[in-house]
Amino acid sequence: MAMIKYAQRIGFILLLLLCLPASGSAQQPYQSLAEPSDTIVDERPASSGFSWWLWKIEGSPSGTVVKTLIIVIISCILCLVVLLIWILINRNKMEVRQAETHRLMEQFESLLFDYLTSEQNEDVYRKIEMSSRYEFNRGILINQMRELSKSMSMTMSIGLNEAARVQLRDLYQQMHLDQDSIRKIYNPKWHIQVKGFRELAFMDVTEANSKIRNALKSKNNILRMEAQLALVRLNEDDPFGFLDHLTHPFTLWEQLNVYELIAIHDLIVPQFSRWTSLTNKTVVIFALRMIQVFKQHQAVPQIIECLYHSDKDIRHMAIIVSGEIQLRETLPHLKHMYKNEEYSNCLAIVQAMSKMPDEMMLSFLKLVLDKEDDVQLQIESAKAISKMGEVGIAALVKLMKSEYKNYQIIIRHVLDKRIN
Repeated sequence: MAMIKYAQRIGFILLLLLCLPASGSAQQPYQSLAEPSDTIVDERPASSGFSWWLWKIEGSPSGTVVKTLIIVIISCILCLVVLLIWILINRNKMEVRQAETHRLMEQFESLLFDYLTSEQNEDVYRKIEMSSRYEFNRGILINQMRELSKSMSMTMSIGLNEAARVQLRDLYQQMHLDQDSIRKIYNPKWHIQVKGFRELAFMDVTEANSKIRNALKSKNNILRMEAQLALVRLNEDDPFGFLDHLTHPFTLWEQLNVYELIAIHDLIVPQFSRWTSLTNKTVVIFALRMIQVFKQHQAVPQIIECLYHSDKDIRHMAIIVSGEIQLRETLPHLKHMYKNEEYSNCLAIVQAMSKMPDEMMLSFLKLVLDKEDDVQLQIESAKAISKMGEVGIAALVKLMKSEYKNYQIIIRHVLDKRIN
């Protein structure tokens, strides 16, 4: 880039010099007026080469414009040549670095394998130490150790590679590579911070947890998500404690990544009812989802509180959870809140009752079937009644004999075993 700047400066200087009018040509009209001559002198150059061509440009009315265009063309060509040279040099550097990276990856992979499998690994340790004297080499070594730790973590659920993983972490700290990773999380560039988060998480270094926790307030979605994932692994006593500090929305993608960590690393599942009273709406919905996934029936009081939450989305999620894990304690509350809910929540209430059939709800569901004009609500209420067994089917057959034709269509549809 410096070469391009110098080329531009040189071109600009040449442009200024050549655009200046010649002093002889500027004074010639005044000399011809002051000292008239009878003799016409032919000032054309004798040669017909470059000098004649330059003389033609000088004598032309648009000579300055032509010279300007020539300088612009020459400057562009010069810039293109310099840019081409810079691209070729940079490409050569990239190829050399790529080849060196590949060589170091193979070298460190072999050395790490020897270190983990040999009983006398002092010589291997010295070789690793000698090969990682430079910062670039240390970066490659950290990447190889992280990938190796990651592959071993995938088999932790069946109890494999625990000793090797501990040995690898000890090597990481003995060579002070953890300090390299900590320096990365203090780097102003977010992608370097993310790299540091991942390295510390996979190597179980908790020294910089407070700094990682500060990233939970970042406006950068990727940085915030990586901080969450790192804290889940690094905070063994309270892996999900970061939820208490979230101020930004907990996106669905972030929720899926956290759930994946639970499944892959076999983490201890906390009581998610702890987070159902937070002000962050997205965290409350995530907690309700996890209560549903892990079937935490002991969270009934907190779910009932969420049924009366001021936010409709939280109420909707609480209704779904009540039906999915069949919390019959919530049935009276669902019945009570039905008349004041909007359509989507009313539909969710009837569907939840369908998943935990109770004869006590028969009169309520018959009322929904009779009073509601929405066909979907009528169908769902009829399905809920039919799942009550013989009592429900008998009630539907009785309603089918009614003169109200919609009853007959809907009930026949629900009782038809070819459809349901």
